[in-house]
Amino acid sequence: MTVETLITGGRLVGPGGTADASIAVDDGEIVAVGAAEGLPAGDREVDATGKLVMPGVVDAHVHLDDMFSRDTYETASKAAALGGTTTMLDFAWQAWVSESSIFDEESTLLEGIERKQAKAEDSVVDYALHGAITREDPAIFDELAAVRDAGVTSIKMFTAYEHGLPNGFIDEVFEAAADLDLVAVLHTEDSSICEATTERYKREGKGDPEYYPRSRPARAEAMAADDAIRMAMEADCRYYGIHTTCRDAAEVIESHRAEHRDRIRAETCVQYTVADRSLFDEVGLLPMAAPPLRTPDDNEAMFEHLDKGTLDVVSTDHCGYTRADKQVDDWWDGTFGMNSIQRTLPVFHDEAVVERGFSYPFMVSALCANPARIFGMPNKGTLEPGTDADLVVFDPDATESIDPADNESISDFSVYEGREVTGRVERTFVRGELVADDGEVVGEVGHGEFVDREVPDWDR
Repeated sequence: MTVETLITGGRLVGPGGTADASIAVDDGEIVAVGAAEGLPAGDREVDATGKLVMPGVVDAHVHLDDMFSRDTYETASKAAALGGTTTMLDFAWQAWVSESSIFDEESTLLEGIERKQAKAEDSVVDYALHGAITREDPAIFDELAAVRDAGVTSIKMFTAYEHGLPNGFIDEVFEAAADLDLVAVLHTEDSSICEATTERYKREGKGDPEYYPRSRPARAEAMAADDAIRMAMEADCRYYGIHTTCRDAAEVIESHRAEHRDRIRAETCVQYTVADRSLFDEVGLLPMAAPPLRTPDDNEAMFEHLDKGTLDVVSTDHCGYTRADKQVDDWWDGTFGMNSIQRTLPVFHDEAVVERGFSYPFMVSALCANPARIFGMPNKGTLEPGTDADLVVFDPDATESIDPADNESISDFSVYEGREVTGRVERTFVRGELVADDGEVVGEVGHGEFVDREVPDWDR
């Protein structure tokens, strides 16, 4: 008997620890883990001596092929494959009509799911979807059960932007989501503070990049998070706070988790652990995103709260834009978002493990296991036999300098440009298929599949 692939000699890393073992893959699944001599031979044998073998990264927060990203599923998924990401969670939009929207007419959330699934046919890696509610429309309550049945078990809402929702309607959605056991995913910034500060800076002519992060202060993020969590807990709705950036917001989440640990989860993003607002002085508006980069103390706070368990996940909030998209005279005319998905694993490994001494299981928990568990994907983010063979062979000692010329994303810049990192993705497998090999994308366009998610179990 043989299996399709046998990976030998590596150090396996899971959320619970590490082990020197081999791993056998057949028909897209992990079929056995153990000593090489006790496993069947492989039609393809991979020598991972001196390397880590870990689950593929599950990026819980990306934007693809919509008003927040020029990346197609093909370009972004190729970048993901090179960076060790094997599953991406994108957003299916309830269409709204405005000058800045890409939609000609309103649509339902179910239509948004179908629209994104059609766009994702060119993906190299697997993907899942969050449903995004963008309008104060009571009709949404009639389709949430069908959305859940379509494998979309989380619902995103914004408290800011033109598609932000008022607290009164968010409160209603929390109640409906709780009845269906959906996860509510919240972008939290107090819209009135951000809008008022923006208008004041416009009047004062403060259009230089340095003023952008000041226009969306930390207190606005913390205030909106506090409101949203209070409403969610009153409704007994599971709450997931995305892209936490600052100490103030993390402390709000921590204070509520003390009482409601079974109902609250949260993330930060790679960029909020390694970059701060001084980058605006160096590279202009390239790192413009919302919420913005904060201070070095906020970088420290992200690691403190990841270590405490206030924050569970590290994602990217990936958006694919070019330098030309970012080159404007005044920041308020700029474009939100930065690309990151190709660099997630090496950058976070370099910062968390190499520089700060965190463990490999800590890294795998934040990047792989926790997002898979929180969002109802039991076959992802794990090395357990019987689950999807989404695997990364990672060289923890290799060094390289990040060069945007190597981007597979449509983006021609990187906020990590020139950073010397230790750690390199050598191979990436998605359901047993080799999709990236030694810096080259070798997977077929269209190999990626939609992950039909379960209602997650947060008690595990």
